[in-house]
This record gives sequence, C-alpha cells and structure tokens, in this order.
Amino acid sequence: MPAQSILRADTAVQNDPQWWRGAVIYQIYPRSYQDSNGDGIGDLLGIVERLPYIASLGVDAIWVSPFFTSPMKDFGYDVSDYCDVDPMFGSLADFDMLVATAHKLGLKVLIDLVLSHSSDQHPWFVESRSSKDNPRANWYVWADAKPDGTPPNNWLSIFGGSAWAWDTTRCQYFLHNFLDTQPDLNFHEPAVQEELLGVARFWLDRGVNGFRLDTINFYVHDRELRDNPPLPPEQRNASIAPAVNPYNYQEHLFDKNQPENLEFLRRFRALLDLYGAAAVGEVGDAQRGLEILGEYTSGGDKVQMCYAFEFLSPDAPSAPRIAAVLRHLDYSAPEGWACWAFSNHDVVRHVSRWDLTPAATRAYATLLLCLRGSVCLYQGEELGLPEAELRFEDLQDPYGIRFWPEFKGRDGCRTPIVWSAKELNGGFSRGIPWLPVAREHVHMAVDDQERAPDALLHHYRRAIAFRRAHKALVRGSLRDLHVAGDTLSFLRKTEGETLFCAFNLGHEPVTLHLPEGHWVTVGQELNSSGPGEDGLVHLGPWQPCLVQKR
Repeated sequence: MPAQSILRADTAVQNDPQWWRGAVIYQIYPRSYQDSNGDGIGDLLGIVERLPYIASLGVDAIWVSPFFTSPMKDFGYDVSDYCDVDPMFGSLADFDMLVATAHKLGLKVLIDLVLSHSSDQHPWFVESRSSKDNPRANWYVWADAKPDGTPPNNWLSIFGGSAWAWDTTRCQYFLHNFLDTQPDLNFHEPAVQEELLGVARFWLDRGVNGFRLDTINFYVHDRELRDNPPLPPEQRNASIAPAVNPYNYQEHLFDKNQPENLEFLRRFRALLDLYGAAAVGEVGDAQRGLEILGEYTSGGDKVQMCYAFEFLSPDAPSAPRIAAVLRHLDYSAPEGWACWAFSNHDVVRHVSRWDLTPAATRAYATLLLCLRGSVCLYQGEELGLPEAELRFEDLQDPYGIRFWPEFKGRDGCRTPIVWSAKELNGGFSRGIPWLPVAREHVHMAVDDQERAPDALLHHYRRAIAFRRAHKALVRGSLRDLHVAGDTLSFLRKTEGETLFCAFNLGHEPVTLHLPEGHWVTVGQELNSSGPGEDGLVHLGPWQPCLVQKR
C-alpha cells in the first residue's frame, strides 16, 4: 500500500487535546516487530519501516514498549539509562525518525515509562547501595533485617519468592516487586520524583505524545512496611500472577496502591498538560483494579486513562461477565476512563487464552471497538495469531523459566511478527531471531492476509473504521446495558447519534427485540444483522447487531 494513500489530513483530530478519549492504540513490542540490521532483534528503524502498515489499520496512536538502555534481565523493563536508546534498538536519532515518520502518517506516539523500579545496574542504584550516607542513599527502598536476619516483612515478588533481597555492602534489604535485579525506587524521596518528572520531560521535548505507565499502582509503598494480610482462598485469582505463584495468597494492602501515589500522579498530569500529552496507566491489581482505575483517572488532574486486567484474565468474557465488569466500572469510576485490551506482551494471546473460533475472534474484535473507553491492540492481534508453542530450551523469559511447565511465561506472546509467508523467518529478520518464528503463524502472514478479502486483518480495519465513523462509539455514553443468555446489548449515545449494539456471544442463534424507535442497519461490513420483516433481529452464532436510530 503506497504511503501517500494513508496520510491523514484531518488536522482537527490531530490537534484535539482530547485525542486520547476513545483512541485506538497499537502496541509494539520492539524486539519482535521488525529487524532492520539482521541481528535477529527488532529495532526502531524496523518499526519505522512498518509504520505505513500500522497507519493503514486506521489506529490513532502507537505504544512502543521499552527501548531504553538496559541489561535486558527483564527485556527492557529494567532500565539502566532512562534518557537513551539501547544500542540493540538503535539510537536517539533513530527514535527521532520514528516520531517524525509516525506524526507524518497521522499517528500519535506513546512510549512505555517504567518508573516504579530501575535496573540494579542504573548509576542511581550503584551509588545508593554503596553506603548509607551517600547523596542517593534514600533513592531506593532500604530496610534493616528483623532481629533473626529475615526480611523486614512478608511482601512477595510477582516473579516469586520474597520481595526483599539482601545487599552485602549496606547489610540491608532492598525492595524489588519484580526481579531482584529490579530494585524499587523510593517515591517518598522528593528528589526521586523530581528526577522521574525530568525523564518524562526529556521525552516530551523529543516529541512524544504521552506515555504508557508501567505498574502505575506500584510506585509508592507503605512507609511503615506493614505486613500484607492473607487473602482468603476463594478470592484468589490468576489475572496478575499465575496460580502457581504464592503472590496470589496475599491481599496487597501495603506493598502498592498507597494514597500518596495520587499526589505524584497530579504532578505528572500537570507536566502532561503543558505539552498536550496523555498517559495510560497499567493497574496491576487482582482485587481492586477497577476501583484504582477510577481513583487514578477521576477529576481531570491525574492520568487520562488506565487499564486493568479484567479482560486480560484467563477466563473468556461471557455476556454476563462483560456486563458485570462494565457495571462495576460505572459504579467504581463514574468519572474515570478505561482503556480496554484483550492481549498484550504479558499474557497468553486471547485467541488461545479463550480458545476462540474464527467467528468468535471477529465478534470479540467488533465488541472491543464498540465499548466505551479507549482501546489497546497488541501487535499480531489483527492477524489472529495464537500463542506460540515454544520448547523449554528456547525460553528467554525468567518468569517462564522459573515456573515451567505449569506456567510457560510470556515468550509465547512475544515471538516475531510474520510479514511474509515466503521469506526467511517470516520476513522478520535475515538473522537468527531472538525467539523462534512460530511455524503455526507463517500461514497467517501479513502479505497473505492482505491478498485475502475475507482475512481477519481486513475485519480489524473495517471495525476500526466503523468506530472512527461513529462519534457515539468514540466518546459517547454507554447506557441500557442488558444481558439475555449469551447476548449482550447496550446503547451508545452522543449528541445527534444513537447506536444500538448487540452481540450474540454464543454458539446458538438468538432472536431479540429492538428498543422503541426507527432503526437502520449499519456495520453490514462487520456481518451486522438488522431487523427482519417480522420486526425482530435474528442473530446467528457470534453475530452482532449494529443499528442506528433515525
């Protein structure tokens, strides 16, 4: 597709300070998107090469996962220099080219900021651990051992085991909510907050339009280091950590979700507003995710949007489940703004996680793009890629290596994108890919799908275009939520437009009545059904009804 055919001239949309509201954001995992230099690892220039494809999807923005200087113990989520590009991904000049090219194509650019923790190789931590009285001694969370030498409290790491690691220089423990090579920064130290705001300012000055904020609710810890209470077994779930991880055994009252976090988010929002930028926060909490989403996005003085893990969980979202989530959100976050996602770089791809048929995959894609809120799509989702099956010896993810085989880690959703069925390594790289290209993905390559009018790729394009064509879907209210068996329905309304959306999320045909009024079928390109001669709507398995009020 020639680049000039996908340039956007809608400057009103581009200059809208509320551009994020209802936006569709495409997540790029740089290691696995496109390798431009043959070393087997995707890079920034590879992303630049593929930006015309991303723009052709009709999305509003890209979110680029971490590309900062890092020892890569957690593949970039362990940062050793927040203001530079790791050489494996390229250079700052390459990043500037990415931003300029994206903007030329009408795409906003969000980058992934990992503020809750750094790498243990970051100069800040190297200095902090060197003594108890150096200028950065208090920049990380240090605590003395209990009298018996055990850690200060019972907090657990998401990656397994204690969240505390012993340091032999300071003879103290330091906190790490993730790997022990990812020490947590101390947000109770004002200088830390100032430095991190400076990091955000650095990237805003380079032209980014905002940030995805990793583990946004982990920033602040309880000053008193109180023990977390046990969580009753019936309340445990595996949406944040795998079921085999004892992290699920605690109610995480004190190691995250602290009220002091709100003040930092207000400071962060004030900085964003100076640049007309936006942020989406990742809320990692299995019990209070939607309540925290509401707290962090309310009032217009914190982050604009957050996503929780309700639809990233292992269980397929049935009509009653989706309705329960939306009602809970409406109750917990009446002023909030959600950003919905079915897949990302941390969870099993949803086609496999929910064992979806092709028809179900299309129905859920249409549903996602009809929900109130913004939307994140994960690279390869538009191709319908299933989770890749990897051998243990091919694993790179320390999470999977630790809990194999009950939990296989995150590598299966991070394998390289397949661009061409006939090219070496699916067109991803001329070298040996850092993770194997999944054989089961090759027949789903972009070039093959581009040539097939009925391919899932085109369904995603049509669903995104349908959303953009209807203001009620982008920013309108969601009302009259109703469930009948496997059928979910609701109204999307804005001034001058009302849409009725219904989805049969089951394997059997259903019949439903439309609300009062005169309705015209829209979304025929999405297999939408409309009223029949009998005035009823007859939905086949996994079929939507999308109608507009006249």
